[in-house]
Amino acid sequence: MSPHTPDYWQKMNAGVIESFRSSGGRPRRRTLPLLLLTTVGARSGRSHTTPLNFSTDGGRLVVIASKGGSATHPSWYHNLVANPQVKVELGNETFRARAVPAMEPERTRLFAQQAAQMPFFDSYRKRVKARQIPVVVLERIG
Repeated sequence: MSPHTPDYWQKMNAGVIESFRSSGGRPRRRTLPLLLLTTVGARSGRSHTTPLNFSTDGGRLVVIASKGGSATHPSWYHNLVANPQVKVELGNETFRARAVPAMEPERTRLFAQQAAQMPFFDSYRKRVKARQIPVVVLERIG
């Protein structure tokens, strides 16, 4: 199964989500920071949860919409553009946040900052020619 198909990501993500939740937000064999992002479907209106690597910038959480270097944006990105209020699960904490796509020059700075910690993001950037990979800041609500 190709990593550029929805079924691939759904099957892979289901196991990660289950491990995250059953371990209180500390899944085994994960060395990179991980959160769960729940968005509301832009077309369906249904909730969708996606595990994402993240970095921090001050007190803000930062995620990158790389879709593994695919030529298209991930569904979760389209969802949060349509419905920017999201739910974040981080460790054993759950909270509401506003998802804000970063604009230049902040987008480039935040991308470089996360890619320095997780070099695979830079390899995705080099592979993707047809789109600029979005960077999203999650701002806690309340």
